Amino acid sequence: MSFVIRPVINMIPTFEKFITDYSIGEGDLIITNEYVLASHIVNTKLTCDVLYQERYGSGEPTDVMIDAILEEIHGKGYKRIIAIGGGTVLDISKLLLFEEGLSCEQICEQLQILSKKKKLIAVPTTCGTGSEVTPIAVVHFMEKDTKIGMSAPSLAADEAVLIEDMFKTLPYGVFAASSIDALVHAVEAYVSPKADAFSKMFSQEAIKKILNGYKKIAEQGTGHVKEVVGDIGIASCFAGIAFGNAGVANVHAISHTIGSALHIPHGQANYLVFAQVFRKYEELGVNLSELNQFLSTVLHVSEEAAWEELSDLLDKILPRKPLKEFGMSEQQIQEFATSTVINQQRLLQNAQVLLRDDDIYDILAECY
Repeated sequence: MSFVIRPVINMIPTFEKFITDYSIGEGDLIITNEYVLASHIVNTKLTCDVLYQERYGSGEPTDVMIDAILEEIHGKGYKRIIAIGGGTVLDISKLLLFEEGLSCEQICEQLQILSKKKKLIAVPTTCGTGSEVTPIAVVHFMEKDTKIGMSAPSLAADEAVLIEDMFKTLPYGVFAASSIDALVHAVEAYVSPKADAFSKMFSQEAIKKILNGYKKIAEQGTGHVKEVVGDIGIASCFAGIAFGNAGVANVHAISHTIGSALHIPHGQANYLVFAQVFRKYEELGVNLSELNQFLSTVLHVSEEAAWEELSDLLDKILPRKPLKEFGMSEQQIQEFATSTVINQQRLLQNAQVLLRDDDIYDILAECY
């Protein structure tokens, strides 16, 4: 078993210093969102090209969106891609690094043999993706109506840069959903059969930082988010390192299905099924004692009360809604259960217990 931290990780206080330190200019392409750049570019003159992701489609990465961007940058000869954004921007950028003339589908099919032609510098602006430190990208293939995750060393960024100032401008809703996503990454990686002492250390530190931040927000109000967001941004990176090595499993498998079909943001989709997946684990006899003991220590409650306390805390950060409020019908419970089993085996196989169709049906029914 091996443990890898793939990109160099740098911490820089401001966007202006990042542009200067990395000599960003001719031959570089920044991929970002207009609202992200607008709040940080006031005192910075950019001499590189800038591409705004939202002009090619909304929501999470799709093959259609990526194909449009591949066509846009064809023949431009960029040497570096500077990805500044959340998971959508970072995951899209990972698929722009290869030889020209290939579609998104062709890149995904040939991923294990393709070599990178451009460098990638990944700058996360949300507190959840972890994509800056993983060799993983997730794409929704529109014709198949399926979200597929793929992993290859060539998808890893060359450098990851954490800029604390960029986290501080996050809207509260984005902060809440993305940071819960990071928490799910850390917890799923912690109980993964591939977890080792190194990945567990990063998982534990991520969980601790996120929950301590949440406790402060719950006690003192959302006006105190800026005081914890830098630490939670680091926690998101820690969680990315953990799941980049140990992987995630059933929470993500189910959330990919419901997120694609119901157009629910990834972090929120994870949150909607998170607690119920772990209840199903306990029902099936999975040993969660080590996790429960750690959660009880961080939350200052007994092991028996840990999950109830965790659920109460998360509801104070982002109230959880039933799936029917996102437009899911009762008939879709079986449809989504079957789809998860068919399309998400890579994730389902990375758990201590393999969930069957009826197990997933039970989880979705409870969340409905």
